[in-house]
Amino acid sequence: MPRLLDKYKDDVAPALEDRFKYSSPMQVPKLVKVVINMGVGDVKENAKALEAAVNDLTLIAGQKPVVTVAKKSVANFKLRAGMNIGCKVTLRGNRMYEFVDKLFNVALPRVRDFRGINPNSFDGRGNFSMGLKEQLIFPEVDIDKVEKIRGMDITFVTTAKTDEEARELLALLGMPYSH
Repeated sequence: MPRLLDKYKDDVAPALEDRFKYSSPMQVPKLVKVVINMGVGDVKENAKALEAAVNDLTLIAGQKPVVTVAKKSVANFKLRAGMNIGCKVTLRGNRMYEFVDKLFNVALPRVRDFRGINPNSFDGRGNFSMGLKEQLIFPEVDIDKVEKIRGMDITFVTTAKTDEEARELLALLGMPYSH
């Protein structure tokens, strides 16, 4: 069982139950899934860029990502519907907890001039989204093999009904918020 899942069951869930006075243990918010999305804008000029992004995301997430395609054609971006433009991976269960643990405790402290994550990036329904500027903060990625630094978007989907509950859940799990 992942370390963060143990922490959730032993410390986080009881603390949330005390704080928000839930009538049932099933009301306690929990992490459902984590979606990591990496857009590859230079795939039009460099066909190998998508392959490199898929390999990086596979190393980071421990799961093979799905290649995403453009839904619409956009002439200004020289983009046609059906072109491969990025990749995404959805993590659930043990892999999700292991990734979140690695993100909070290993990767984010390696960010240069890191002062914490903006606590206002919630969507109003208890889900949190954040962006990373480079994939090099993850220890699995070999710096020598990276051709181009790419960012990624990470979305945490929770069962929380409000942003306040989700903020508290992520804070108790170890999310380093800025104050």
